[in-house]
Amino acid sequence: MKNYFNDRILLITGGTGSFGNAVLKRFLNSDIKEIRIFSRDEKKQDDMRHQLQNPKVKFYIGDVRDKRSVDTAMVDVDYVFHAAALKQVPSCEFFPMQAVRTNVIGTENVLDSAVQHKVKNVVVLSTDKAAYPINAMGISKAMMEKVAIAKGRQLGKDAKTTICCTRYGNVMASRGSVIPLWVEQMKAGNPITITDPKMTRYMMTLDDAVDLVLYAFEHGHNGDLFVQKAPAAALTVLANALKELYKADNEIRVIGTRHGEKLYETLVTREEMFKSEDMGDYFRIPADSRDLNYDKYFIEGEEDISKVEDYHSHNTRQLDVEGMKELLLKLDMIQEDLVL
Repeated sequence: MKNYFNDRILLITGGTGSFGNAVLKRFLNSDIKEIRIFSRDEKKQDDMRHQLQNPKVKFYIGDVRDKRSVDTAMVDVDYVFHAAALKQVPSCEFFPMQAVRTNVIGTENVLDSAVQHKVKNVVVLSTDKAAYPINAMGISKAMMEKVAIAKGRQLGKDAKTTICCTRYGNVMASRGSVIPLWVEQMKAGNPITITDPKMTRYMMTLDDAVDLVLYAFEHGHNGDLFVQKAPAAALTVLANALKELYKADNEIRVIGTRHGEKLYETLVTREEMFKSEDMGDYFRIPADSRDLNYDKYFIEGEEDISKVEDYHSHNTRQLDVEGMKELLLKLDMIQEDLVL
């Protein structure tokens, strides 16, 4: 894989986040020519710059909402990982137009700029909340996927630029996720607050997220969507696994479901599963190849779709407490805590 990046320039939008840091960790010791970190957070950029002190990493202040700032960062870029987004479910619920401006319009700006600058490959990062979305964050991410897939389909298979999407579940210990919160609660001697004990979530490490993006980068055609098969766990399993690792006896307090939360997350909808290609550890969902010239009334539909089931966090492989502990021990944050 790394040969693709030899002497190339990679741009990561939203690059100061958890995903950007994981990509840097993966690529800094490779023969990549340059990694550009594009974000609007100068404090995080400054912290990253002082920590890395690496001439391969260049920093660009800008916002995906402002195409001119994107254009500045896009000059001579070979590949783009588009990770910039508003990701918090409650804040998007209260400020939905902010989610639209960043996640939908911002994505269009990045894709238009990439095509104009003849970027070879763009991978757009999405979330399981985009499948059957019930909240503003998920709806904006679903529209982001539609924008990227439509742009890829419009470009076609022989275009200079390839645009594809990845969709993944809960990335453990990423910004705003529940694991750091629960660890903080345990250390403070407070109850562990759970919204719904039966709620399940996919469990992926940041390395899994990077692997998925690199797989899409290597195998994607215009308009493709890639999903990694992932295990899931109930929130009570996750909480008990953390308690055992930290040898904590905090009580678990059920507080009720937050704004816009689902009982379980869907990674692949029934309609997508019907046309998906099983790639082993991944599903590839190609773009719908129909154009607008289909019949005024449907002559015939797809009977077999009704026989297919969604791929969601209730019906994927379920982790028990021991399996969850094994996965948690892969996280740098947990390793560092337990060593201390």
